Amino acid sequence: MPSNEKAPVKLSLPLEFQQDIFKELRDEDELVLLARGLGLLRIVTNLLHSYDAAGNNLILLVGADERENVWIGEALAEHAAISMSPNARGLSLVNTDIMSVGTREKMYTQGGIFSITSRILIVDFLSGLLDPATVTGVVVLHAERVVATSLEAFILRIYRQKNKVGFLKAFSDSPEPFTTGFSPLANMMKNLFLQKPSLYPRFHVTVAKSLEGRKKAEVIELEVPMTEGMKDIQNAVLECVTVSISELKKGNTGLDMEDWTVDSALHKNFDAIVRRQLDPVWHRTSFRTRQIVRDLSLLRTILHALLTYDAVNFNRYLDTVLAASQPPPGSTRMNQSPWLFLDAAHTIFDTAKRRVYTGKVTSADLNANPNAVPDSLHPVLEEFPKWALLAEILEEIEQDTYFNPIIQDGSNGSILIMCGDQDTCRQLREYLQTIHVQEESNGEDEDTKRTPSAAFMMRRKLRNYLAWKRDFSRVSTSLFAENQKAINGATDQRGAQGGNRGKAPPNKRRRVRGGGNAASGPSRTFTGSIHTAGDRDAHIASLMAELQPTELEAMQKVEIGSDPLNNMEDYYELYDMNELIIIHPYEGDMDEHVLEEVKPRYVIMYEPDAAFIRRIEVYRSSHTDRNIKVYFMYYGGSVEEQRYLSAVRREKDAFTKLIRERGNMALTLNSANLDPQESFLRTINTRIAGGGRLTATADPPRVVVDVREFRSSLPSLLHGRSIVVVPCMLTVGDYILTPNICIERKSVSDLIGSFANGRLYNQVETMMEHYKSPMLLIEFDANKSFTLEPFADLHPSSNSGGPNTATDVQSKLVLLTLAFPRLRIIWSSSPYQTAEIFSELKKQQDEPDPVKAVNIGLEPGEDAEARTFSQVPQDMLRAVPGVTEKNLVPLTLEVTSIIELANMEEEEISKIVGKEAGRRIWRFFNRNVYDDY
Repeated sequence: MPSNEKAPVKLSLPLEFQQDIFKELRDEDELVLLARGLGLLRIVTNLLHSYDAAGNNLILLVGADERENVWIGEALAEHAAISMSPNARGLSLVNTDIMSVGTREKMYTQGGIFSITSRILIVDFLSGLLDPATVTGVVVLHAERVVATSLEAFILRIYRQKNKVGFLKAFSDSPEPFTTGFSPLANMMKNLFLQKPSLYPRFHVTVAKSLEGRKKAEVIELEVPMTEGMKDIQNAVLECVTVSISELKKGNTGLDMEDWTVDSALHKNFDAIVRRQLDPVWHRTSFRTRQIVRDLSLLRTILHALLTYDAVNFNRYLDTVLAASQPPPGSTRMNQSPWLFLDAAHTIFDTAKRRVYTGKVTSADLNANPNAVPDSLHPVLEEFPKWALLAEILEEIEQDTYFNPIIQDGSNGSILIMCGDQDTCRQLREYLQTIHVQEESNGEDEDTKRTPSAAFMMRRKLRNYLAWKRDFSRVSTSLFAENQKAINGATDQRGAQGGNRGKAPPNKRRRVRGGGNAASGPSRTFTGSIHTAGDRDAHIASLMAELQPTELEAMQKVEIGSDPLNNMEDYYELYDMNELIIIHPYEGDMDEHVLEEVKPRYVIMYEPDAAFIRRIEVYRSSHTDRNIKVYFMYYGGSVEEQRYLSAVRREKDAFTKLIRERGNMALTLNSANLDPQESFLRTINTRIAGGGRLTATADPPRVVVDVREFRSSLPSLLHGRSIVVVPCMLTVGDYILTPNICIERKSVSDLIGSFANGRLYNQVETMMEHYKSPMLLIEFDANKSFTLEPFADLHPSSNSGGPNTATDVQSKLVLLTLAFPRLRIIWSSSPYQTAEIFSELKKQQDEPDPVKAVNIGLEPGEDAEARTFSQVPQDMLRAVPGVTEKNLVPLTLEVTSIIELANMEEEEISKIVGKEAGRRIWRFFNRNVYDDY
């Protein structure tokens, strides 16, 4: 095994608690649970660099997402350059994009640090491509995701069974998941195959000493009062939430409702928590209960939009909510959401309109002069209170930098404005560009004209809104037509898109050369991403995007009309960092990178975020030579403040529970450390039937599994029952239990989809051809009721008088069994029961041959190795019209990439898959999508 010898490494961990964690990790295996914002990735990077600099190590990094890979890769390269270590090789990514089997095998042999996806790693472990005994150690990120049925737990079990000396370190900065259930920390430690947890909350003695003992950052807390209209809307929405929760409790007695409070309803995962508790009895819940669960998510989104959308866009959003909530023609009033009939709902919609304008606007007024505001409408255009305060802060900073132009410390003079999402970044960018612009002077003096105001921006938004409102009747008609199509079970989507005829796709953007003749603003240059739609309810957000070109497009049309090619240097010059205002959204650990790169002297937190406050504390304590001034803004008495305080309290309570459980936690023993004799006894077959004899075998049972099935938890559970899992690329079936038993596994949602596209019929037909005992496994979720009723929600017509999904699926299953009498159907309530069923089916049966299982279904002369591990392109090809399981194989062998297939002529494709299939494939890639609108 490669050497794990310690080497002196120069660290970039300036804080005491970070150094303490690093020393603990170098000495022993443990789970490090750190509070958010305390520099988790920095600690991980230093640990990885210490092993990278030592050389001759094979380290696996599991659980890192794409952004974390970029962060760690850059940090390791920087560490290697500073330390000038000849053995450091940095981070290598192993994913499904470019890595073939041979390439991965060669990389593993050479050693290094590899960030590898869980699906690839588990297949490489099971197939023998990577021997776990040769691995120096494993580092796991996001340890809160390692539940008993996850692939990460499967990976760690195999690693510990075959490697008892390699190290194992796990990290997490989310303490809340470790406090759910019975003995949650002990169960998590068991899944991680670790015995020691180390907890570092913000109130830890060493952490507090590190962050408070040095010079602190200057923080100015600014409580911004909400307008009366905002307060009225917030109170009305909270009243709707309270009534909805009360109705939910009345209709679902007997459940654990301790967390069903208004305070909990403000968090993103509240509706998921409620749904998780109702899932086991979902088929017995009333339609009203299901509707209220969905309404709670919508009401929370409205609360968020109230504090992030400007008054005009918020009113437009409510218009789409109201339109999307209208019942289709012929429906009764009882089908609408209950909260819409409350007096508070009237307050929400009426107040939102009064924040924008007063008076009544008719269709005639809107059509009279499309480019002007009708005389019958009196604009109000309420501005966000934070906008004016932001302008004051920037003016104060300008004065400060004017009187103190020389920066004595190591920071830049740049200003960093942090927001909640990209939508807010775009809003502030537009506001700061137009705060000194007036539509007309009206004889006012120059000082009055220079007063910061959002009037110009808001009037432009109002004109865009009125243009959108003019077509709203057509929009509503299209929406009702779409609902009617869903009721009738129509599959043609062209009619529903008719309202978009002649327009570019919603996300299409014109390319603007340079900065255009944008409105004049402050002397600094504004940078920041522009995003037109946030992560909202999919139906409402798509409706808003499709109906009308965005305000950004309207702005760009004006700018394009006056875009001269001269003076290009004005648009492409490099700006001094001291003259920049950078608007950036919160992005978790990436924010630490932003602080290190920008080195801001001023930070404006436009929205509160507890983790970012700690990142500033860490940044300031790590760089004592840099001065930083922080402005912390929040709406007093708002759900924004309540959500922030609740998040801090929940994290503190979680750490308190974990500290208490750690004090009472017993030593965790894992099944991976079983004695060999006990493992042998577990293989004894004690089933004696028909005069059989008691048998024992040293060879454990074996199951051949299709590599695509590693998305599910079943292979992990089979391995947990001492069954050898052999990953292969199967053409027929998903699981081969014996030479005669082939099983096709379907979740209920997958079953409904397979019936719809006819794929299941072809799969059963091939199983019948090659196996004596073909079986269809219908597997339910362990946390959901063992019935088809809950999945009726997946069907668009289930609540509208159409055929019931459960009855429809059962009818199709009957037809399937009539067509294939030898087919057997297995109903399983959970993956755990499926693993037990598989064990029973394999008793006193011969073991399957992986080579034969792979070759079954292949064409004569076809090489199975050519198809192995090409999962992602094959899954994409399966979605192309004309591609079937039979012609998929020749396509993957003859065509090197999907891009090549898309550029092929119809005749070339037809030579591979046949004339009819070739015509459908060619039409899919060459159809002009604009002709459909």
